[in-house]
Amino acid sequence: MSRQQLKGHRVVVSGLGLVTALGTTAAATWETLLAGKSGVCMGQPFSELPPRPLATVGNAPADLEDLLGLTVAEAIADARLALPLPDCGVVIGSSRSFQSRWERMAGQNSWDENSWLEALPHMGAIAVARQIQSLGPVLAPMAACATGLTAIFQGYELVRRGQCDRVVVGAAEAPITPLTLAGFEQLGALAATGCYPFDLQREGLVLGEGAAVLVLESEASLKARSGPQPYGCILGAGFSTDAYHRTAPDPELRGSRLALKTCLNYSGLKPDQVGYVHAHGTGTRLNDDHEVRLIQSGFSQLPWMSSTKGATGHTLGASGAIGAAVCLLALRHGVLPPNVGFRGQSIYPNLVVEPTFTTLDAALCFSFGFGGQNAVLALGRSKPKNLS
Repeated sequence: MSRQQLKGHRVVVSGLGLVTALGTTAAATWETLLAGKSGVCMGQPFSELPPRPLATVGNAPADLEDLLGLTVAEAIADARLALPLPDCGVVIGSSRSFQSRWERMAGQNSWDENSWLEALPHMGAIAVARQIQSLGPVLAPMAACATGLTAIFQGYELVRRGQCDRVVVGAAEAPITPLTLAGFEQLGALAATGCYPFDLQREGLVLGEGAAVLVLESEASLKARSGPQPYGCILGAGFSTDAYHRTAPDPELRGSRLALKTCLNYSGLKPDQVGYVHAHGTGTRLNDDHEVRLIQSGFSQLPWMSSTKGATGHTLGASGAIGAAVCLLALRHGVLPPNVGFRGQSIYPNLVVEPTFTTLDAALCFSFGFGGQNAVLALGRSKPKNLS
């Protein structure tokens, strides 16, 4: 079904909350990102492991619920909504969820009923429902690094189908744990000095903490309550699975091409209408090469592209939601964020290396996760000039 067929059911973004290693608000993250600064620093909170570049929100590893509490509060205030919100849906995902709590409980042999029940994989979404006092549907998707975009699209569908007038969507990740670091180390995926997406001499990924939350509403609902000017709208999405390898992307691009094609078709977008791609851009050899080949094969006119993981680190399941928030800020302000970590030799010709002012009507956000989870989300300006 194309965007034209969905006309009259437009889903807009009325509020936005963002917590990253760059700042604990959307404004702070955006300002620091445009300044070309990075939240990646050498450190190691666990004495049994060697120092590594990490991107933490504070001085110590964060708790998932704390990240979500801050981000949801900002998004609700930004949308000019007041609690309680009993009719609001909740779709909040995380690929690691409360893994840090489980590791601590295992290390201390502390398994009382309340502690493990409150750390079950879906309890981040439940915590948000409690925070906003929701009686609506609550979903907690987990799809590796595609979790954030999956959550946004599930919330979009709840609004589009008329099940909810508004839904709080997004994802959070607190992956700085001994097990996560050891696992990525064993895979040989961790960088030694920093994250340099799409650089010829890129080293690998840097783990980061963060959360992004959006308030999605039907356009009719937003107008009825005289709400704020929306950041933009959700145009559509495409999803697929490679079924190729546990960690490596399909070298033939079959799954990622399908996700991109489905997203463009669903959104009613032509490739030349896409002005910007927020890439997954992990800084690993395989992922960055895969994305460059995907864009070059799917667009005759190459769009501008950048990744923010050189600044925020790789926030795993939250990375797509953070990327979507960055796209919405780019649409609102008419400026493309730089690819922080660029060191002078790009493997992509249209990489954004400094803040670039442009008229932007549509943007895509990519997420590609282990297990071949592919997701592409299309976002548009609330009042586009060039989209039919």
